[in-house]
Amino acid sequence: MSGHSHFSTIKHKKEASDAKRSKMFSKLSRQITIAAGEKGGDPETNPSLRLAVEQAKKLNMPKENVERAIKKGTGELEGEILEHFSFEAYGPGGTALIIEGITDNKKRTLSEIKQILASKKGKLVSEGSVRWMFEKKGCLVLREESQKEELKAKEKLEMAAIESGADDIEWEEESFFVYTKPEELDKTKKLLEEKGAEIESAYLDWVPKERIKIDSEAEKEYQNLFESLDENDSVQDVFSNFETEN
Repeated sequence: MSGHSHFSTIKHKKEASDAKRSKMFSKLSRQITIAAGEKGGDPETNPSLRLAVEQAKKLNMPKENVERAIKKGTGELEGEILEHFSFEAYGPGGTALIIEGITDNKKRTLSEIKQILASKKGKLVSEGSVRWMFEKKGCLVLREESQKEELKAKEKLEMAAIESGADDIEWEEESFFVYTKPEELDKTKKLLEEKGAEIESAYLDWVPKERIKIDSEAEKEYQNLFESLDENDSVQDVFSNFETEN
């Protein structure tokens, strides 16, 4: 595959401006709040919350922000009522999109995303129109350069992933993607970490069953679309079935 087509709007950018980091913290706070509300405020017994808290630590999100978000989820502090959303769409070049996030007003968010898509050669479609083109999987992302010496060799990293329960593995340049069954993401992550692996991120991924190749012009259009979606406070992740020609 050329061009991994999952776009997380919560990205670790050391050079990010204060405004950008504030937006990332806001999105992560929502993620932490809703995870705590669904399965409790203890990261040790709540895998979704643990993943969100780990991501917050990597982004140097203040501890008090994390604790406040957890308390909002458990009801110890008053907060807005949040809910997940998942919208389906067509993007540039006839490609398929799944847009996921967390909002306090689904009707408003739906209208905002419709407008973004319409301005970027995309179109919202009804539920089920494109989801069948994807398969939900757990995904762990590792970078070869970040690993300890004993795992720097690609073959050793691949073997560690397979021994930890990976269903599939994939290299893209220096990034290593480990796929699992959704319910086994946390287990595989722990086993890999026990082997000394450094994991950059972990999330549930919508993996396309087949990919559509797009040219450089459509790729630029996609980048513009992703950036516009990134600016929306409610959007957390975007998944697509495109791949680039080169």
